[in-house]
Amino acid sequence: MEKLQHQNIVSTPNRYILKATEKIEALRAIMRREGISAFITPSTDPHAGEYVPERWKSRRWLTGFTGSAGIAVVTTDQAALWTDSRYFLQAAEQLAGTGVELMKEKIEGTPTITEWLGSMLPQGSVVAVDGWVNTTAEVENLENELKAYGLALRTDIDPYAEIWTDRPAIPQSKAFIQGLEYTGESAASKIQRIREKIGQNAIVVSSLEEVAWTLNLRADDVLYTPFVLGYVLITPADAYLYICKEKVMPEVASYLKDEGVSIREYDAITADLQALRMPVYVQPEKTNFAVYSAISTPIRKESVVEQMLIFKNETEICGFRNAMEKDGVAMVKWIKWTLENVPKGGQTELSLSKRLEEFRAEQPLFKGISFESIMGYAHHGAIVHYDPTPETDIPVKAEGLLLIDSGGQYLDGTTDITRTIPLGPLTEEMRRDYTLVLKGWIRLGSAVFPKGTCGTQLDVLAREAMWKHGINYLHGTGHGVGQFMSVHEAIDLHQFRMQWRPTPLLPGMTITDEPGIYIEGSHGVRHEDTMLVVPATEGITFGPYYTFEHLTLCPILTSPILVEMLTEEERQWFNSYQKTVYERLAPRLDEEHKAWLKEVVKPI
Repeated sequence: MEKLQHQNIVSTPNRYILKATEKIEALRAIMRREGISAFITPSTDPHAGEYVPERWKSRRWLTGFTGSAGIAVVTTDQAALWTDSRYFLQAAEQLAGTGVELMKEKIEGTPTITEWLGSMLPQGSVVAVDGWVNTTAEVENLENELKAYGLALRTDIDPYAEIWTDRPAIPQSKAFIQGLEYTGESAASKIQRIREKIGQNAIVVSSLEEVAWTLNLRADDVLYTPFVLGYVLITPADAYLYICKEKVMPEVASYLKDEGVSIREYDAITADLQALRMPVYVQPEKTNFAVYSAISTPIRKESVVEQMLIFKNETEICGFRNAMEKDGVAMVKWIKWTLENVPKGGQTELSLSKRLEEFRAEQPLFKGISFESIMGYAHHGAIVHYDPTPETDIPVKAEGLLLIDSGGQYLDGTTDITRTIPLGPLTEEMRRDYTLVLKGWIRLGSAVFPKGTCGTQLDVLAREAMWKHGINYLHGTGHGVGQFMSVHEAIDLHQFRMQWRPTPLLPGMTITDEPGIYIEGSHGVRHEDTMLVVPATEGITFGPYYTFEHLTLCPILTSPILVEMLTEEERQWFNSYQKTVYERLAPRLDEEHKAWLKEVVKPI
């Protein structure tokens, strides 16, 4: 956690870093001037991204709360912040002394934001949000909810442009070309395919994932994801990239021109949309309200670009396989190193996380980690999204379980893998949970299913064995993975999840398989591979049928497994997977690591 900014006023040569209470009062001054009774500050940016650049971390700047999820609401005399259970303790500590009340989401008795505002404000009051950092769907839902309490919504003000005097600039990393040797298809070809789907209409692309895929362009504007900050507008005759022009080097400018793409300034998007005299495809869930409002004739549709990028071509698939082999080598080296060095003492969650990144950095085309590593030892493993900080870091001992969920960004692929490492003596409960998770991982990962099947229909395969023991987990079992893009790809489409997701699983899609068990105060277990949907057989009836190729290549340690809990079919499938891991990784390993891996993957 960062040092709490509200504890002190820190002097700098040119300015003061204000206390949270002073920032809130500055916000209220603007509210009074504008006739606003409440202002809502989310944790989002103009592109509805998973990771928010520093410029748009207004909620953190205002309140001092540094968690990734939270919404702050300020009225003329009250302030509150809504966040989820991951951050209850952190938020309580960081909000102390700010006058901001903590609202614990999904806890009985906690009002929603609109319920709270409805109880606080007289009818006719105006609530405001910044239309640039709230999606169209969010604004429309909020407006409808506020109407029930007689409250109005305003979307045309960004108070932080005035009160956040040392606000970070828009990210300025240089854009670079993701070559055909990695993408397998030119930007011009992708743009043409998009045009075929939208007919004589236009489309505005706001999602940075979709911008990167469409133009085969990458940058370092967003943490953990190689995205370039911009919008794309495609019409039947033209294509435009809206970007800070300082980010575009001559080579990239020439490349874009050759692909039929013109460069426009980042903030010209709304004026150009207002001048456009044709219907525009737009996705309300991913497009901010300011951009949406500039469109005279919107066609509200799910993103045609997102539905294209989830299917990997042969070049991308080959890149994935290559990246997974490299990542597997890094993981093998790290597991061996960890098992040898933890008993010597001196290792912590953070030191192990750093060592894993070093092993990945040795691999060709490595560009960084794909998300903050979840390195949970003992009871920390039971915190699903735990990542260690200097304040929470603990020593790792030669006993119990260590859960590591991590990934790498390589020019040829993105990886996401979880392994649970036995470090010494285990309880029978730990071994049972390790085996139950393994059974679910095998059953889902070896599934064969007919065309038309969606992830929700298969999700039970990962849970059934643990359900029979009265155990469950609440997170999804699998999500899409991008190709040198986001580790969480197209999160509204194909997933393994108890909640209904209708998108069918089809060849070319990538998806993770990651069941888990979490015992509070004791341990956590999760096994995860990234997989590719591939053809299985035509079948006798209702074919074709599909199955999964496990792209991830890393052994699962066998010492905790209660083999008698596995069926013969599960045992044979597992042994075959382990054998494949050895065969694919051995050519990339030195003799020492090759011998170690050969011992690890012996059949059970």
